[in-house]
Amino acid sequence: MAADGKTISQGQGLRTAAVGVGAAVLIAALASPQAFALVERIHAPDFSRIAAAPPVIQVHLTAALTALVIGAVLMLRVKGTTLHKLLGWTWVIAMGTTAVSSLFIQTINPGHFSFIHLLSGWTIVGLPGAVYAIKRGKVAAHRRAMTGMFVGGLLIAGAFTFLPGRLLWTVFLG
Repeated sequence: MAADGKTISQGQGLRTAAVGVGAAVLIAALASPQAFALVERIHAPDFSRIAAAPPVIQVHLTAALTALVIGAVLMLRVKGTTLHKLLGWTWVIAMGTTAVSSLFIQTINPGHFSFIHLLSGWTIVGLPGAVYAIKRGKVAAHRRAMTGMFVGGLLIAGAFTFLPGRLLWTVFLG
């Protein structure tokens, strides 16, 4: 029970635990010697590398950043409003564009798909399913699908773009 007499739901408890674990991992990572070496590599972003990238990568990056910003707003705001629906459709278009454009990016495994394309397939299948769920009034299924695509398709896949040798690594750290 919380200090104010209210109980904490299981979802809130799991969310709090996840944030705590994430913070502990982040603190441990930042305190490591490798983190100090990484900090020395940080420089002003070299956006000319994005400008020099193929158009499909530019479209992919623009759509992903659009989906990331809109998704964060959607997560923080009240659900079910007209604004939520409008931003939600915009997010679906941005995520769809991100997923489809990624199919044409094969830099990890030249000429072939890589493991990261599994997230693209999941998104391409999941987006219509999540829209169908909300149209049928299945709010919990819609929430799970959309949150999963936001976390898996944007945050986790986005983290991979900062691996050494990838475009965003070179923009910020290369």
